[in-house]
Amino acid sequence: MTWRATLLTILPEMFPGPLGASLAGKALAEGKWALDLIDIRDFATDKHRSVDDTPAGGGAGMVMRADIAAAAIDMARHRAAPETPLLYLSPRGQPLTQDRVRELAKGPGAILLCGRFEGIDERVLEACNIEEVSIGDYVLSGGELAAMVLIDACVRLLPGVAGNETSLAEESFAEGLLEYPHYTRPREWEGRAIPEVLLSGDHKAIAKWRREQAEELTKSRRLDLWEKSKRR
Repeated sequence: MTWRATLLTILPEMFPGPLGASLAGKALAEGKWALDLIDIRDFATDKHRSVDDTPAGGGAGMVMRADIAAAAIDMARHRAAPETPLLYLSPRGQPLTQDRVRELAKGPGAILLCGRFEGIDERVLEACNIEEVSIGDYVLSGGELAAMVLIDACVRLLPGVAGNETSLAEESFAEGLLEYPHYTRPREWEGRAIPEVLLSGDHKAIAKWRREQAEELTKSRRLDLWEKSKRR
């Protein structure tokens, strides 16, 4: 079964965007994953194709209507494979982690609801049992860019997409650590030399050095990851 990303958005013209280039774009062209776009405005009930209304209780901005969002979600679930998870890209969601990306990449795909305005009526989030996911502690204009991030993270893990499968096992977060430093030619650049151990040909020593570097980087930059890795 082809991994499928089903996008619910009011801006379908944003896709595939960056997902049409590089590894993801090549994999999309080769049919290793599929992109299904659903325009939420198609489910509007007025001639202006409105999908939002003023917030109950007052306040700035607009809120996406529950009835319209739910109709779009019903269509997405009809078109997606059974058991496909439904995710809402939201800054208040659970942080997207590499572990969650791996789980999603192993499944049939994902239905991704891209919010706009001030957000989406809470009732549809509750009624449709939607999982809220965040890509970071900041706010974007909408969920489309966040959806692209999630899709790219998943697609690169699909079989046959990455040119070197081994590299996936050694990159950041693969073992709960940040990735070790990389070097290539020239041997010396602006007074900075490649660490001698990497030129030694001693694979055991190189592996040890890389592990130590990964541990030191993780401890200095992401103490939360370091503490978590020690509990594994």
